[in-house]
Amino acid sequence: MSSSPRPETTPARPPSWPDAQRETDFNVWLTRLAPTHGLVMDSLRSASADASFRRYLRVDGSRGSYIIMDAPPDKEDCLPFVKVAQLLHQAQVHAPDVLAWDAAHGFMLLTDLGAQTMMQVIQPDDPQANQSLYLQAVDALIAWQTASTPGILPPYDEALLRRELELFPDWYLARHRGVTVEGEVRRTLDQAFAQIVAHNLAWPSVYVHRDFMPRNLMVLDMAPTLATACAALPPPGLGVLDFQDAVYGPITYDIASLMRDAFLSWDEEFCLDITIRYWEKARQAGLPVGDDFGEFYRGVEWMGLQRHLKVAGIFARLTLRDGKPQYLADTPRFINYIRATCARYRELKPLLRLIERVEGLVVADAYAFGRI
Repeated sequence: MSSSPRPETTPARPPSWPDAQRETDFNVWLTRLAPTHGLVMDSLRSASADASFRRYLRVDGSRGSYIIMDAPPDKEDCLPFVKVAQLLHQAQVHAPDVLAWDAAHGFMLLTDLGAQTMMQVIQPDDPQANQSLYLQAVDALIAWQTASTPGILPPYDEALLRRELELFPDWYLARHRGVTVEGEVRRTLDQAFAQIVAHNLAWPSVYVHRDFMPRNLMVLDMAPTLATACAALPPPGLGVLDFQDAVYGPITYDIASLMRDAFLSWDEEFCLDITIRYWEKARQAGLPVGDDFGEFYRGVEWMGLQRHLKVAGIFARLTLRDGKPQYLADTPRFINYIRATCARYRELKPLLRLIERVEGLVVADAYAFGRI
């Protein structure tokens, strides 16, 4: 285990607003909802924020607490959130219930899944102590995947996979590391990216959350508002958040996200244990994971490589463009994931050598990197 989870919840305090008009619009909207839900207006406080332009507030009501999503409509489209929340409920997966939505202003009232993420209750120094939590996550994932229907969510196709991969040279290499992405560097990347895309698209498609990891899984607090909304759902397990970017794509993606986390690293023994258990349950559920676990695990590794290259680029962009440097602090974890996977496969050795030169792990003698 390489690091401990960091606190994620913003300290409770009244929210600030970017401009007076948005604050006025929000207060008018919330005041209108207050009688229906018994909202206590002066209990409004910050709950959390994420890597997008969304933020979340918490407010007390007559049946417990509620969550408010504040998503400026010129920066965030809430329609996918509403659509995927419905799909999750149809799949019998716990997700926030949308109680009210002001589409014009980007305000949404949601049921509150509680204040503890899976990340916050994980015991980082004792992998096996977390097995039950991870198996609850596996159960939620399989329920989500078995509900998959083609044509409902956007396809996780070659075009999207390639756009995501380009975040790595555009933001991590060129803008963060000062590498000149041309010549042999560009050829190495193009060859590796073509192989990554081909390997990943070879797997059958299901619903893909796209950020299925402990920070986005909630240890459910069955408060009255949630209990009412979840009355028809299975017994409490884990709730799912941050699902608005869901797509229809390779079945290997979400288990790779879960076990090769952006903010938490496990040893391979624990990763194998949970991945095998997922694979066995998925086969029993009739999901297309194949009959050879070794082949499936290789698929998970190649899918994880795609994700890690993408996220390294995103974390650099969050720092350089959006002023959120805390994300870039976790980049070494991604570089380690990338190197570990590249080292296993002979066809990825050129990419491994490139990354090790960029990271200063070997003497740069074959590529013209510009400034490093």
